[in-house]
Amino acid sequence: MNTETTTTERDPAYGWLMVFVVFILSGLSFGALGAISVFLKPLSAEFGWGRAETSLGYTAIAFSSALFGILWGYVADKYGSRWFGVVAAITMSLCLFMLSAQTSIFQFYAIYFLFGAFGNAMASTPLFANVGFWFRHNPGLALGLTASGGAIGQGVVPYLAGLAITAHGWQWAYQAMAVSYLVIALPIAFLVRESPRREKARVSPETEVRHFPLSEKEVIVWMSLAVFFCCICMSVPIVHLVPMLTDGDNTLEFATSVLLVLMLAGGAGRVMGGKLGDVIGALPTYIIMSAGQTISVFWFPYMDQSLGLYMLAIFFGFTYSGVMSSILVCVRMMVSARFSGRGMSITSFFGWGGMGLGGYFGGLLYDMNGDYYQSFAFASFMGVLNLLVLACFTLRVRGQRLNASPQLA
Repeated sequence: MNTETTTTERDPAYGWLMVFVVFILSGLSFGALGAISVFLKPLSAEFGWGRAETSLGYTAIAFSSALFGILWGYVADKYGSRWFGVVAAITMSLCLFMLSAQTSIFQFYAIYFLFGAFGNAMASTPLFANVGFWFRHNPGLALGLTASGGAIGQGVVPYLAGLAITAHGWQWAYQAMAVSYLVIALPIAFLVRESPRREKARVSPETEVRHFPLSEKEVIVWMSLAVFFCCICMSVPIVHLVPMLTDGDNTLEFATSVLLVLMLAGGAGRVMGGKLGDVIGALPTYIIMSAGQTISVFWFPYMDQSLGLYMLAIFFGFTYSGVMSSILVCVRMMVSARFSGRGMSITSFFGWGGMGLGGYFGGLLYDMNGDYYQSFAFASFMGVLNLLVLACFTLRVRGQRLNASPQLA
């Protein structure tokens, strides 16, 4: 039995303040990623870029988040993540301001690469790892609440950016985001503290006891493979839902409202995914949420009724976001505190790689076919591959537990 669920030691109250801080920081970070879909068509019209070419901005931020996320995971495990939020807040604001003055596709890529490397990569995975080990009781709920900030940010920020673009143009929208991010993110970033448990594990690693039947390295291999396919699946609607809806003669306001509903449902999905992980286990929760995401993503190009779009967006948003929080809970429960920053960052590396490739291939298939049917079918197929990996992982875990049972007896 896991000692974390039986201990009577109370969790520090400061942990809940950390939940709030990382909720806001990750919400702003992921919100900027989601807003790329809103800027995609205005930038294409302004500079004559193709849909796939412009989608590579999302790919740039995804791959830089992946590459630098591993670096920051190692730094966080060795030195802590005390100043990560401050660096991220300044970087995000600076990059958004520079985007308002961009004049070429290479500037577009370079600035978003910088945003990912020193903004998103520092505001998300290392801080999630920190938050998870503030809690011995219901860590899934804490991580679910924290991760819901990313979902809500991906709904609210693109919606507001869409209104700003419609009213004042894309340059003004980027400038308004830059100022808002600095005012909101920088003050709360100074509240980030390292969890006592991670501090102890760093100083005295021999005192930590781990209860999962597979080695940490094997866990990360399985999780990374699953997350890669999973994130390809989810990234297609995140990047291309708004352009697809406006292609169908819908207004930008309507398209961003569908994305807003999707992401607000995602906020609930991340909380539920985290809490469900505490109740039935993180891996079963990951499988259930992945199945819902895989089934629902296929139908977006076929839905032409407003009510149907909103309902589909709610279901996809709930399950895709449940996937995100269940991934965090899986890593939190399967690896040690001293390895959590690296574990989450390595998993995130493959996740961001999948997000970047999914966003790009969604645009590429559109450019090849002139519609999004094959783009979303491709996303669903990637979801099936994710489920196959998770099924094999589950069998592997059960086999190891059965092998260990006679020894325990």
